[in-house]
Amino acid sequence: MTKGKKRPANGRNRKPRDETSAGGVVFRKEGAEPLYLLIRDSYQNWGFPKGHLEEGEQPAAAALREVCEETGLARLELRAIVETIDWHFRFRGRLIHKTCHFYLMEAADSKTKPQRAEGITACRWARYDDAALLLSYANARAVLAHAHALLSDNGAQPAFQPAAKAAS
Repeated sequence: MTKGKKRPANGRNRKPRDETSAGGVVFRKEGAEPLYLLIRDSYQNWGFPKGHLEEGEQPAAAALREVCEETGLARLELRAIVETIDWHFRFRGRLIHKTCHFYLMEAADSKTKPQRAEGITACRWARYDDAALLLSYANARAVLAHAHALLSDNGAQPAFQPAAKAAS
């Protein structure tokens, strides 16, 4: 008999699979107050558009691509890095550790088209207080609060400057 614990057959003690995503806190100006874009998933949860990075893709580029794909918005301008968050969840019995980079983006247009093929059932523009109430997860509300503070502090007007790549 071998010493040590045997791993259960269901794999519950396996190391979590790491996944990296990027997304956007998208806003547009309507009068003096910004409106924020939320998406609703197939589980009826409200959140922000986000998705996996493709091979070799930088987080800022992935965030723009994912927001465009999931919402139909094409004219987007990166304004600032909001923050990077992480959380754990189970998907089909497997523990996942997700890291997500969020960027503040300004939309030139208001008309959206939810990507139904990916489970996006609705897009909705909301004022800050309404968006905070609609968001289904506490970590998303914290991201929204940080983005709103960025807009309140300086209007987040300068164009986003991605970090320069290190020379190889």
